Parts: sequence; C-alpha cells; structure tokens
Amino acid sequence: MFISLFSGLKKAEAQAPLKVNADSAIIVDGENGKVLYEQNANSLLGIASMSKMMTEYILLDAIKHGKVKWDQQYSVSGLAYKISQNRNLSNVPLRRDGKYTVKELYQAMAIYSANAATIALAEVIAGSETNFVKMMNDKAKELGLKNYKFVNSTGLNNKDYYGEQPEGTSADEENVMSARSVARLAFRLIHDFPDVLKTASIPTKKFREGTDDEIKMDNWNWMLPTLIYGYQGMDGLKTGTTDFAGACFTGTAMRDGKRFITVVQNAKDANGSTGDKKARFDETRKMMDYAFSNFSKEEIVPAHYQVKGYNTLPVIKGKADKVKIYSKSAINMFIQNGEKQNYQPVLVLDQKKINKKGELTAPIKKGETIGYLTVKSKKDDKLSFVTDEGQKSIKVDVVAAQDVEKANWFVLMMRGIGNFFGDVWNGISKTVKGWF
Repeated sequence: MFISLFSGLKKAEAQAPLKVNADSAIIVDGENGKVLYEQNANSLLGIASMSKMMTEYILLDAIKHGKVKWDQQYSVSGLAYKISQNRNLSNVPLRRDGKYTVKELYQAMAIYSANAATIALAEVIAGSETNFVKMMNDKAKELGLKNYKFVNSTGLNNKDYYGEQPEGTSADEENVMSARSVARLAFRLIHDFPDVLKTASIPTKKFREGTDDEIKMDNWNWMLPTLIYGYQGMDGLKTGTTDFAGACFTGTAMRDGKRFITVVQNAKDANGSTGDKKARFDETRKMMDYAFSNFSKEEIVPAHYQVKGYNTLPVIKGKADKVKIYSKSAINMFIQNGEKQNYQPVLVLDQKKINKKGELTAPIKKGETIGYLTVKSKKDDKLSFVTDEGQKSIKVDVVAAQDVEKANWFVLMMRGIGNFFGDVWNGISKTVKGWF
C-alpha cells in the first residue's frame, strides 16, 4: 500500500542554479551521499590520477585485514624504477636497489601523486600491476560503481609505461569513470577509511627525510587551507591531469558540521580553454561555495509523526479494533534553503502485515514495525544518492504505538455470531425494500 499524503500539487520546473565550466561535475552531501547538483554526471570520461583513490581504497582495505603491513619492505621492480626516473610525471625517484616501506610509498602516492610509488604498492598488494588492475575492476563492481574502466593503478596514459603496461590493456588506454562513480568511490573511501584524510590533508612532506634521497613533496591539492588557493575546511581528496582527461579534481571540505564532496572533470577557464590546472580549483570553489551557502540539514519529518488519515489502522481478532501508528524516528536531510515545503512524506505499509482490506491481525506488540515512512520531492525530481545506504537514510520505520492483545475464543465466537445475524438482517432489509 503506497499512500501519498498530498494531492493536486502543481508541477514546478527545475532550473539549473549553477553552471560549472567542465565536461562533468557533481556535488554530494558527504554524510549520506545525496546528490545536490549534477552536470553530465553519468558520462564516461577520463579521471587521470583520481584513479589513485581506488588504489588507496584497496591498500587501506588490505592493511585493515592484515594482508599488508605499513612497515612492510618493498624492493623496486624494473618498471617502477624506470617510471620513477621520469620527472615529467609526478614522482619520487626510487633507487633500483632501494627498499621502501609501504607507509613511505602510500604517503608519496596520497600527497604527491607519485606514479612509480603507486605501481610499487600495486605490486606489493597483488604481485603485479596486471593482477592489481583486475582487483580494481572487481572492487569497483563490489562498491556498486556503474560507469568505469581501470587499465592501470596510476591514472597515467598507458603510453607512459614504456610498452610495459598491464597485460590485456592497449598501449594508449587510460582509466575512465563517470563523475557519479568517482563521487561514490570518494564517499566510500572517506567513510570506510576516514584516516585517509589525515594523509590527504598534509600540505607538504619530505620523502626520505634526512637521507641523500630527500625530496620535498608539495600536495597537488592547492585548495588545502595553507596553500595557494586555500579553502576553509578543505581536507582532501585527489587531483588528476592528463592530456586525455584534462584537469580533474575530487575535493572534500568540512565546515560547521557540513561535509561536501565535489568532482569536476576536464575543467575549463572562463574562456572555455582546457589544460589550466587552476580552473579545476576555481570551479571546485564555485561548487563548494554554492553548497555551503545554499544547503543545510533540515528535519523533514519529526519523530512520532502520524500520517493524516492514517493515525490508526483497523485490527481484526484483537481486544481493540484499531491501533495507533507513528514513525519511530525523524527524517533529516540536507536540502536547499527555503525548500522544506517542497518535500512530502510518503507512507508504505508492509503487505505481509495487512490483509486486502488494509487490516492488521492481532496480537500486535508495541513498537512492532508495520511499514516505513520516506519522503519525495513535490517537484517530481527523484531524490538521488550515490550510495544505497543514502537512500535508506530517508526511510524510517512506522510502528505500532501500543499493544493489541488477541481476543479470546469466546469474544471471537460472539463477534462471529453477531456478524452472522448482522449480515442476515442486512439481507432481509434489502429484500424487504425490494417489495415496495
């Protein structure tokens, strides 16, 4: 039984409140994954080094389950060595005969987007980058990503691999994802492994400090508060740039108890030109300002809310013939300021608990779940979330407010007799009326 609580609502035309100069963009509530704004968010586009968020996820998951340890030593492979010497790419130089800890390599990847360090981690986890790429695609499926293809661990174009790209991938392929899938990955990364932000928010760090190999690693996320395009509350997450993908950035910031995640792919400057790394930060700032200024958490439905016309439900075989029902808890959600009236509660009753007449059968326990309450937009635009858990966050149980005991056999028998003679009398009345 699906009961909409309002009818005769006028349709409102949705107007885009924001225009982002990029091929695709999305803003997501960092608490439950609700999509607050999207622009071409389902298109499959290049992601460059934003790919490393998947490598981070798999590594942190391996650490959590004891498959890899932070102090584990890595001996440099021929491929990792060759790529680490290419200073046209983001890298920390590795010695061919050197040994590096997983922690060192992880910090180089997360802070400096070091590509050879990323390959090294892929080899630590999976034995080879070819095996690791399979893990990436499998994990993407497990996480519920919809539009993606991983061909390497780094986000580089395969042409940068000196002909040694992962097996089964083409020489000029590159990782692709949709903005929505990138946002979902970022959401899962910071929720499943929140400590990732402690590393992602480090503005600068020295690799191999105190040794002949010391190198300063400046974070490519120039929106960290102390850097050139500093933004209050910014603490992650990952930049990316290649000729194919353009300038990309997945950002996240928290301020006044609000966290938002933004993704921008192939950002353009005001003249529509691509390749300007600053543009990705300008567009992200625009999106973050929009989110922080225009959205706030509101109580859409209070706890113990009673649906008009459904304060009670009829009960059969009980000592009482009806039971009071209400929502168990409140529904809170980030919405645009002044838009609260554009959301309406919807009651859905459990079909296994009610009969065809909409009646419950005693006995009924206080607090027993008999359905759920959710909300929908009056504007006819479906509420969208990048995670399944987000959709569940706007559903609350509807429960019985009191016990209804089952009536004893004598009461049920007398009711049956009364109903029988009532039906007989009604039949006679109809027949008698037909005589005159």
